[in-house]
Amino acid sequence: MKKILDYLKKHGESVDTEIALATGLPLINVHQHLTELKAKSEIMYCHATRFEDGVKSEVMICRLVGNGPTVKPSKKTKPQMEMR
Repeated sequence: MKKILDYLKKHGESVDTEIALATGLPLINVHQHLTELKAKSEIMYCHATRFEDGVKSEVMICRLVGNGPTVKPSKKTKPQMEMR
């Protein structure tokens, strides 16, 4: 499981198949580890359907908990003066 956590820390949000290729773990083992990590609230994932060249595939999109996209502060606008 440490390999998966290290991969997600380095690469951010990833798909289960990418994780399996990068870590050298079989996809079935990656799914098992992802389920265990989700139960421990270390990661979150969702199931998605992707189509590549007309081929349908079911994937799990994963990311570390608490590592969402950063939100940039918006520009504050100056209050406009009312004209009477």
